[in-house]
Amino acid sequence: MINFRYHVVSLTAVFLALAIGLVVGTAALNGPAADSLSDQVNSLGKANGNLRDQVIHLREDAGRKEDFLRLAAPKIIGGALTNRRVLVLTLPGGREHAEGVRAMLAVAGARVTGQIDVEDKFIDPANGIELLDLADKALPPTVAAATLPGNSDGVEKSSALLAAALLDRVPAVALNDLRSVLAAYQDTGYLSTSAAPSGPAEVVVVVSDLPPTDNNAQAENKNTLTLVAQFDRAGRIVVGGGGVGAGNVVEAVRADPTLSKTISTVDNADTAQGQLVTAMAVGGQLVGVAGQYGVGAGAQGLMPKAAP
Repeated sequence: MINFRYHVVSLTAVFLALAIGLVVGTAALNGPAADSLSDQVNSLGKANGNLRDQVIHLREDAGRKEDFLRLAAPKIIGGALTNRRVLVLTLPGGREHAEGVRAMLAVAGARVTGQIDVEDKFIDPANGIELLDLADKALPPTVAAATLPGNSDGVEKSSALLAAALLDRVPAVALNDLRSVLAAYQDTGYLSTSAAPSGPAEVVVVVSDLPPTDNNAQAENKNTLTLVAQFDRAGRIVVGGGGVGAGNVVEAVRADPTLSKTISTVDNADTAQGQLVTAMAVGGQLVGVAGQYGVGAGAQGLMPKAAP
C-alpha cells in the first residue's frame, strides 16, 4: 500500500524534474537569443562609433574649409574695396558675427568707419513714442526736418535720422552733428558703439541673426525691416544674416519686390564663406548692383557672378 510519504516524495520528484526541465530549456533557448542580441549590440556600437568618427571628420573638414576661405580671401577680394568707406550696423543677435564681417572688409581694403550696435530697446514696439520725441530732440542743424518721415512711427523716423547722419548725403552732415545724434541714442540705451564712427559711409552692412521669438516678435520683426528700409532709402546697403526663416530680415527683404531690387542680402554671413560674399556684395552695391546670395530660399547664387 502506497503511503503519504511516497506521494510527497513522488510529487517532489515531479516538480523538481519540471523545474530542472524549465531551467535547462530556458538556457537552451536563451543561449542563441542572447548571443544574437549581444551581436546586435556590438554591431550597433560599432556603427555608432563610425558615425561619431564621421561627425568629428565633418566638423574638422568644415573648420578647415573656413580656414581655407580666410587664407584664400586676399586672392579673391584683396584690394577690391580699397579706401571705400563702410559702416557696420549690428542688429540684436548679430553682434557675434560682426568681427568676421569686419575682417573680410579689411581684407578687401575697405575702411570701416565704425560699428554701431542696435539694442533690443530700439525695435521694442513699446518705445515708439519715445523714439519719435528723441528724433525731434536729436535733429541736428545739418539735417532738415522735412527730409524725415512725418508720420507717427518712431522707429521709422529715428532710423531715417540715423541713416541721414551715418551715410553720405548732400549736404554732408558735420562730424560733430553725427556724434551728437549718436550720443542722444546711446545715452538713452537705444544704441551702443563697438567702434565710434569716424565719419559718414558709402555703404552700410547690416549684420543680423535669427529673429526674435518672444510675444512681440511680429512687431519687432516689422520694426527691424523698417530700420533696414530707411537705410536703403538713404544709401547703399547689404544685409547679412545667419540663415532664413519666418521673420528673418533677410527673408523679409527678399520677399519685398521693392526692397529686393536695391538691397543685397547674404543668408550665411555667420560663416567665412558668407562673410567673404558680404564683402563682394558691398563691391556690387558701389557699382549699383543688388543681389541675393547664399544657400537659403530666394538666393540667386552662392556669390555675385563676378568679383567687383
